[in-house]
Amino acid sequence: MPGLVNPALPAGALRALTQPRLVVDDDLTLRPWRADDADAIRTAFATPDIQRWHMRSIDGDDEVHQWIEDWTTSWHAETDAGWAIARTSDDQAIGQASLRSLALFAAQAQVSYWVVPAARGARVAARATRALTHWAFEVLRLHRVFLLHSTANPASCRVALNCGFPAEGTLRGYMLHTDGWHDMHIHARLHTDL
Repeated sequence: MPGLVNPALPAGALRALTQPRLVVDDDLTLRPWRADDADAIRTAFATPDIQRWHMRSIDGDDEVHQWIEDWTTSWHAETDAGWAIARTSDDQAIGQASLRSLALFAAQAQVSYWVVPAARGARVAARATRALTHWAFEVLRLHRVFLLHSTANPASCRVALNCGFPAEGTLRGYMLHTDGWHDMHIHARLHTDL
Protein backbone atom coordinates (compact mmCIF):
# COMPACT_ATOMS: atom_id res chain seq x y z
CA MET A 1 0.00 0.00 0.00
CA PRO A 2 1.70 3.26 -1.06
CA GLY A 3 2.15 6.01 1.46
CA LEU A 4 0.63 9.39 0.77
CA VAL A 5 3.25 11.39 2.65
CA ASN A 6 6.94 11.48 1.88
CA PRO A 7 9.38 11.26 4.79
CA ALA A 8 10.07 14.67 6.29
CA LEU A 9 13.77 13.76 6.34
CA PRO A 10 15.34 11.01 4.26
CA ALA A 11 16.96 7.95 5.78
CA GLY A 12 20.64 8.68 6.09
CA ALA A 13 20.19 12.33 7.12
CA LEU A 14 21.91 11.73 10.48
CA ARG A 15 24.29 9.01 9.34
CA ALA A 16 25.63 11.29 6.59
CA LEU A 17 26.92 13.70 9.25
CA THR A 18 29.98 13.29 11.40
CA GLN A 19 28.86 13.78 14.98
CA PRO A 20 29.92 17.34 15.74
CA ARG A 21 31.37 19.04 18.75
CA LEU A 22 28.84 21.77 19.63
CA VAL A 23 29.82 24.96 21.39
CA VAL A 24 27.28 25.69 24.12
CA ASP A 25 28.94 28.85 25.44
CA ASP A 26 32.33 29.94 26.81
CA ASP A 27 32.14 27.32 29.59
CA LEU A 28 30.52 24.26 28.00
CA THR A 29 30.66 22.10 24.89
CA LEU A 30 28.75 19.06 23.72
CA ARG A 31 31.06 16.38 22.37
CA PRO A 32 30.81 12.70 21.47
CA TRP A 33 31.39 10.26 24.32
CA ARG A 34 34.89 8.78 24.63
CA ALA A 35 36.43 5.79 26.39
CA ASP A 36 38.17 8.10 28.86
CA ASP A 37 34.74 9.26 30.11
CA ALA A 38 34.30 5.93 31.92
CA ASP A 39 34.88 7.32 35.42
CA ALA A 40 32.45 10.20 34.86
CA ILE A 41 29.78 7.78 33.61
CA ARG A 42 30.27 5.40 36.56
CA THR A 43 29.99 8.34 38.97
CA ALA A 44 26.86 9.67 37.25
CA PHE A 45 25.01 6.36 37.27
CA ALA A 46 25.90 5.80 40.93
CA THR A 47 23.93 8.97 41.74
CA PRO A 48 20.50 8.09 43.20
CA ASP A 49 18.49 10.75 41.35
CA ILE A 50 20.11 9.94 37.98
CA GLN A 51 19.25 6.29 38.62
CA ARG A 52 15.72 7.26 39.63
CA TRP A 53 14.83 9.41 36.64
CA HIS A 54 16.78 7.44 34.02
CA MET A 55 15.85 4.06 35.48
CA ARG A 56 19.21 2.39 35.09
CA SER A 57 22.48 1.76 36.83
CA ILE A 58 25.84 0.72 35.51
CA ASP A 59 27.47 -2.15 37.34
CA GLY A 60 30.90 -2.53 35.79
CA ASP A 61 33.46 -1.51 33.23
CA ASP A 62 31.95 -3.68 30.50
CA GLU A 63 28.60 -1.91 30.89
CA VAL A 64 30.28 1.52 30.83
CA HIS A 65 32.13 0.71 27.62
CA GLN A 66 28.98 -0.78 26.08
CA TRP A 67 27.03 2.40 27.00
CA ILE A 68 29.66 4.52 25.21
CA GLU A 69 29.72 2.20 22.19
CA ASP A 70 25.90 2.21 22.02
CA TRP A 71 25.93 5.96 21.28
CA THR A 72 28.07 5.38 18.16
CA THR A 73 25.87 2.48 17.10
CA SER A 74 22.70 4.52 17.64
CA TRP A 75 24.09 7.43 15.58
CA HIS A 76 24.71 5.12 12.61
CA ALA A 77 21.33 3.42 13.10
CA GLU A 78 19.74 6.90 13.28
CA THR A 79 17.77 6.07 16.41
CA ASP A 80 19.51 8.20 19.06
CA ALA A 81 22.28 10.80 19.24
CA GLY A 82 24.07 11.49 22.52
CA TRP A 83 26.71 13.94 23.65
CA ALA A 84 28.75 14.45 26.79
CA ILE A 85 28.26 17.88 28.30
CA ALA A 86 31.87 18.89 28.94
CA ARG A 87 33.55 21.80 30.66
CA THR A 88 35.54 23.82 28.14
CA SER A 89 38.35 24.39 30.64
CA ASP A 90 39.35 20.70 30.96
CA ASP A 91 37.00 18.81 28.58
CA GLN A 92 35.72 16.82 31.58
CA ALA A 93 32.26 15.25 31.12
CA ILE A 94 29.77 16.60 33.67
CA GLY A 95 26.51 15.57 32.06
CA GLN A 96 24.67 14.16 29.09
CA ALA A 97 22.35 15.65 26.45
CA SER A 98 20.76 13.54 23.77
CA LEU A 99 18.17 13.21 21.06
CA ARG A 100 16.30 9.98 21.65
CA SER A 101 13.55 8.19 19.75
CA LEU A 102 14.75 9.91 16.62
CA ALA A 103 12.14 9.61 13.88
CA LEU A 104 13.46 10.99 10.60
CA PHE A 105 10.20 10.18 8.81
CA ALA A 106 8.40 12.60 11.16
CA ALA A 107 11.45 14.87 11.70
CA GLN A 108 11.18 14.66 15.46
CA ALA A 109 13.10 13.49 18.51
CA GLN A 110 12.91 13.52 22.30
CA VAL A 111 15.58 15.46 24.16
CA SER A 112 16.97 14.09 27.42
CA TYR A 113 19.66 15.22 29.83
CA TRP A 114 21.32 14.69 33.17
CA VAL A 115 24.00 16.57 35.08
CA VAL A 116 26.23 15.29 37.89
CA PRO A 117 25.42 16.85 41.29
CA ALA A 118 28.71 18.77 41.53
CA ALA A 119 27.84 20.71 38.34
CA ARG A 120 24.26 21.59 39.23
CA GLY A 121 22.97 25.06 40.00
CA ALA A 122 24.57 26.73 36.96
CA ARG A 123 21.81 25.86 34.44
CA VAL A 124 24.08 23.35 32.73
CA ALA A 125 21.19 21.16 31.53
CA ALA A 126 19.25 24.15 30.17
CA ARG A 127 22.28 25.63 28.42
CA ALA A 128 23.17 22.29 26.82
CA THR A 129 19.55 21.58 25.85
CA ARG A 130 19.25 24.96 24.15
CA ALA A 131 22.41 24.33 22.11
CA LEU A 132 21.34 20.80 21.17
CA THR A 133 17.86 21.94 20.18
CA HIS A 134 19.32 24.71 18.02
CA TRP A 135 21.52 22.14 16.23
CA ALA A 136 18.58 19.75 15.82
CA PHE A 137 16.50 22.44 14.14
CA GLU A 138 19.14 24.29 12.13
CA VAL A 139 21.48 21.49 11.02
CA LEU A 140 19.54 18.23 11.22
CA ARG A 141 16.36 20.10 10.21
CA LEU A 142 14.01 18.45 12.69
CA HIS A 143 10.48 19.84 12.81
CA ARG A 144 9.66 18.98 16.45
CA VAL A 145 11.73 18.32 19.56
CA PHE A 146 9.88 17.17 22.64
CA LEU A 147 10.74 16.42 26.23
CA LEU A 148 9.12 14.09 28.77
CA HIS A 149 9.61 14.20 32.53
CA SER A 150 7.87 12.76 35.54
CA THR A 151 5.42 15.11 37.22
CA ALA A 152 7.38 14.28 40.38
CA ASN A 153 10.51 15.90 38.88
CA PRO A 154 9.99 19.69 39.08
CA ALA A 155 13.68 20.40 38.33
CA SER A 156 13.28 18.86 34.88
CA CYS A 157 10.13 20.89 34.33
CA ARG A 158 12.10 24.07 35.08
CA VAL A 159 14.74 23.08 32.52
CA ALA A 160 12.06 22.50 29.87
CA LEU A 161 10.37 25.84 30.49
CA ASN A 162 13.74 27.61 30.66
CA CYS A 163 14.56 26.27 27.20
CA GLY A 164 11.33 27.49 25.64
CA PHE A 165 9.57 24.12 25.64
CA PRO A 166 5.97 24.95 26.57
CA ALA A 167 3.97 22.33 28.42
CA GLU A 168 1.54 20.48 26.17
CA GLY A 169 -0.11 18.25 28.72
CA THR A 170 0.12 15.27 31.02
CA LEU A 171 0.41 11.66 29.91
CA ARG A 172 -1.29 9.74 32.73
CA GLY A 173 0.43 6.58 33.99
CA TYR A 174 2.79 6.77 31.04
CA MET A 175 6.12 5.50 32.35
CA LEU A 176 7.04 2.78 34.81
CA HIS A 177 9.70 3.83 37.31
CA THR A 178 11.16 1.75 40.13
CA ASP A 179 8.46 3.10 42.48
CA GLY A 180 5.53 2.54 40.12
CA TRP A 181 3.76 4.26 37.24
CA HIS A 182 4.42 7.97 36.80
CA ASP A 183 2.38 10.62 35.08
CA MET A 184 4.62 12.46 32.63
CA HIS A 185 4.56 16.04 31.48
CA ILE A 186 5.19 16.56 27.79
CA HIS A 187 6.82 19.76 26.52
CA ALA A 188 7.70 20.52 22.90
CA ARG A 189 9.18 23.05 20.54
CA LEU A 190 8.67 23.29 16.81
CA HIS A 191 11.22 24.52 14.30
CA THR A 192 8.83 27.38 13.56
CA ASP A 193 8.70 28.57 17.17
CA LEU A 194 10.60 31.74 17.92
